[in-house]
Amino acid sequence: MALRRVLGLRGALGRRSCCSQHPLPPDFVEALRAVVGGPNVSTAMAVREQHGHDESMHACAPPDAVVWPQAVGQVQELAALCHRCHVPMVPFGTGTGLEGGVNAVQGGVCFDLSRMDAITELSLEDFSVAVEPGVTRKALNSYLRGTGLWFPVDPGADASLCGMAATGASGTNAVCYGTMRPNVLNLRVVLPDGRLFHTAGPGRQPRKRAAGYDLTSLFVGSEGTLGFLTQATLRLHPLPEATAATIATFPSVRAAVDCTVQVLQAAMPVARIEFLDEVMVGACGRFSGLELPEAPLLLLELHGSRHSLAEQQQQAEEIVRLNGGSGLAWAEEPEERGRLWDMRHSAWYAALALRPGCQGYSTDVCVPISRLPDVVVETKKDLQDSSLTGQRGRVSVVGAAVLPAIPHLTHSSAGPMVGHVGDGNFHCILVFNRQDPAEAQRVHAFTQRLGRRALAAGGTCTGEHGVGLGKRALLLEELGPEGLDTLRCIKAALDPHNLMNPGKVL
Repeated sequence: MALRRVLGLRGALGRRSCCSQHPLPPDFVEALRAVVGGPNVSTAMAVREQHGHDESMHACAPPDAVVWPQAVGQVQELAALCHRCHVPMVPFGTGTGLEGGVNAVQGGVCFDLSRMDAITELSLEDFSVAVEPGVTRKALNSYLRGTGLWFPVDPGADASLCGMAATGASGTNAVCYGTMRPNVLNLRVVLPDGRLFHTAGPGRQPRKRAAGYDLTSLFVGSEGTLGFLTQATLRLHPLPEATAATIATFPSVRAAVDCTVQVLQAAMPVARIEFLDEVMVGACGRFSGLELPEAPLLLLELHGSRHSLAEQQQQAEEIVRLNGGSGLAWAEEPEERGRLWDMRHSAWYAALALRPGCQGYSTDVCVPISRLPDVVVETKKDLQDSSLTGQRGRVSVVGAAVLPAIPHLTHSSAGPMVGHVGDGNFHCILVFNRQDPAEAQRVHAFTQRLGRRALAAGGTCTGEHGVGLGKRALLLEELGPEGLDTLRCIKAALDPHNLMNPGKVL
């Protein structure tokens, strides 16, 4: 039973009881409706369950009610109401998280912020824009089309930008443009009691500041435990003059990761370096209909001027060859590059397709670049020794199309590896049968070993997914008791009744 609680395997359907341990006060739902209107409040079971989980393996934990505020003033009123009645509050964006961050483990009210979707304060001269929590990264870049600017943080999923700030998201472009943290200039926050403040001051968007504590960075990565992010002022970047992408295949996992380290040591201004092991390559090739050699590969993208791009391509090719890589052919047209990145972004669903009907769990760590080759190779061996990796499926090739056969797995689950290795971050996608306790045990044990392996290498237990429900014990090991006590003091100062997304992080 202890294992089932750790993995969130509660009951045959993997859901907690739909009856809250702390029912809402009498007439509370009517009070919610008085703030936002009847159509913007729901207690229907289907709606509650839809908002009680993300893309993670953690069991669905539905809230007692879901509300859709449409203005910051409504968020303030709703928060003040919940605060007075000691009702838990859970922010919800698009539900694409991977660590159970939206699961309402203590019931309460889910604030679905998707209908607050204004894009304002665009300044082409200052390279900045303000977005509400319903704006996704694709919607923002579509809005920016034709301006010569873009927002490059790309976690793969079309997540909401305020949700990305809340989880400290990263992605394929982080090696060049950074994660969410340096790309958020200001946040408009509603505190648990309904008060409103701006982390850098109202209307301010400086590129740097030294005035007091860095409150913006405090809320980036707070995972909804300190307040509601109701607007984010973001740093924009100029679109590169020229872009080229390529795939390089390698004889081994170590050769691919060694190549990554050497590219970075050569100070190449590379924009993206993505690693896929042979299991992930096979899965993505079949899922996306691309003919790919089933061997470890790097997907590289270069940004720059047309003149500098040619030099970078030549330098990249030399480093790839020195590490036994092959298959370089550069794609410069948007359609060609789009196909490559669509293949990479389909990794989650491609991995799930290895075992239809099974559960997926994606866990990530981040380590110093110098330790990356050893940690990746050790993790690959751990996956194989734990019977958590699959054999490549047979593939039939007809013309340019790849026709998948049913994958033949040597073990009971599939555990491909993929990662933003340019900044030391990689993921293992574990696809397993949650009805098999022995297999679930192996998954849990592996994820703990992976986290501790990263910590032993001087890294972190999560580079971008966040702590959520699954990595609280590892966070204690990472920060130590004093560090975790400091986090608890900050939480208590802002949320003394522990109403904001309780049960997460701490």
